Amino acid sequence: MNGQKLMNRRSFLRGTVTAAGAAVALPTIVPATVFGANAPSNRIVMGAIGVGSQGTGDMRGFLSRSQVQMVAVCDVDKGHLDDAKKIVDQKYGNSDCGAHIDFRELIGRGDLDAVQLAMPDHWHAIPAIEAARAGLDIHGQKPFARSIREGRAICDAVHRYGRVWQTGSQQRSDYKFRRACELVRNGRIGKILKVEVGLPTGGGTDVKGIQKPPEGLDWNFWLGPAPYVPYRGVVHSNWRWIMDYSGGQLTDWAGHHIDIAHWGMGWDRTGPVEVEGTGNYPNEGLYNVPSEYKFACKYADGIVMTVANNTRLTQGAKWYGETGWIHVNRGGLRASDEKILQEDIGPNETRLYESRDHQQNFLDCVKSRKLTICPAEVGHRSISVGLLGEIAMLTGRKIKWDPEKEEIVGDAEAGALLGRSYREPWVL
Repeated sequence: MNGQKLMNRRSFLRGTVTAAGAAVALPTIVPATVFGANAPSNRIVMGAIGVGSQGTGDMRGFLSRSQVQMVAVCDVDKGHLDDAKKIVDQKYGNSDCGAHIDFRELIGRGDLDAVQLAMPDHWHAIPAIEAARAGLDIHGQKPFARSIREGRAICDAVHRYGRVWQTGSQQRSDYKFRRACELVRNGRIGKILKVEVGLPTGGGTDVKGIQKPPEGLDWNFWLGPAPYVPYRGVVHSNWRWIMDYSGGQLTDWAGHHIDIAHWGMGWDRTGPVEVEGTGNYPNEGLYNVPSEYKFACKYADGIVMTVANNTRLTQGAKWYGETGWIHVNRGGLRASDEKILQEDIGPNETRLYESRDHQQNFLDCVKSRKLTICPAEVGHRSISVGLLGEIAMLTGRKIKWDPEKEEIVGDAEAGALLGRSYREPWVL
């Protein structure tokens, strides 16, 4: 080869991703003859941070794929950690899977190509930024971040270090959601007049008194950047009903249905200019996220998207046009006239990014260095709408938003809610 060295596989995977999705100064295809199509050296070496219910589900999905080698798991709950390690070891018939309580140890191993992240919302930003800085590609569960400033920091890190990112908004890889958005984008119901997004209702009701944390749970580490509070049984699932860790059903599902509403409108990389609404917040008790909520988002083109819990709006994304409507959720795709759903999308019309398998799309993009179907900027913009709705409801005021600068205009108090204070020693 005239002294030319074969490209190192990991060096290829560390290649940067451009806005157009191409690798810089690196070929976009590695022939199977270089490494062997099924050779261990050709696998994407992964670690899993956060291996509770969602994290274990994601991990099992990646484990099922021959091009992945899962080598390490991480969780602040030793029970979850041990269970996840056992699953990986049983898959490979050995005891080689590394087990880490501290995510920084896993990220710093030096043998990883990518990580999957599935922690409580308040823990999304710091590990994501550290992973990007370490040169790892990232599959991060939604919602993208707990605050807009955290989300922007993640995006900046992913872009700065040229990483591949996939947000766990898997509806984009479901045919019926793409089909709905293509019909809307290609004018099958005429000019869009308004958009509605229905999200789940409710929150937690069972709050226990102060107690000793379960054996094997590092409670202080679980809290991380959030304010310190005594353990009261809030961990693993019911954390979602406390605003220090999440925004309830609103932020849990905004990354799904608002994401699809944006996709249908072509709003993936922008946001509303005004947001106002009200929420029903508990008056007492530990759980403090809204059980019911409704807010209206006005975009620069004058179209209003209303977001509310599903006792007020039908769950899913619904577009109203001059000649009909289209509605989609996990239950199916519907329209004001069934004939709309039978229409073909022509070769010269708008075709949206097609993925039939969300995790596989991530793995394919790790190898090709192209953008995933739900890259960082898209995941960030989707959840930003829910977070702006939260700010409008908390302040009780109309929020004027600059989607380019990502600033609240003329309201310093509301602007302060774009970020969150971190408990020492954690910093963003």
